[in-house]
Amino acid sequence: MKKEFLECGKILSPHGVRGVVKIESWCDTPKILAAQKRIFFAEKDGGYKEAKVISASVSGALVLMHIEGLDEREAAQALKNRVIYLNRDDIPLPKGSHFLADIIGLPAIDVDTGRTLGTVVDITDVPRGKLYVIDTENGRQALVPDVDEFIKEIDIDRGVMIKPIPGLFEDV
Repeated sequence: MKKEFLECGKILSPHGVRGVVKIESWCDTPKILAAQKRIFFAEKDGGYKEAKVISASVSGALVLMHIEGLDEREAAQALKNRVIYLNRDDIPLPKGSHFLADIIGLPAIDVDTGRTLGTVVDITDVPRGKLYVIDTENGRQALVPDVDEFIKEIDIDRGVMIKPIPGLFEDV
């Protein structure tokens, strides 16, 4: 099931004295987060509380954001380390792209044989791109580079179709 709200960053600290916060963006680029008109905070009851964005700008890899109701440094400080969320419908997604949250949990399937190789449990950034972390049925983890040679197709309804790296899944 697709999540309605997706983690998109974490508040690091106040910026200045007027309630602006520094946010570490977890989006593909900080510009995506800075372009939002609203964000959400997770509530203890499992719901999400909407907060209006007054203004936002990109500062290097961070986003400086003024959120409605935050007008003092102390109020901004109280939100330090809070994760912020976006509604998936508010995020532009190019055709053929997928949210990482939708890929995690999908089965990894051998594109040639149809055999299930394991489950995608994480997608991690490395200097040259992304690695799919796959928990195999024998309890091992396999790392598969996110390149066309190995990741052949992503079908949110079926799974991640993989051309296995020779020897990586031999004992699955």
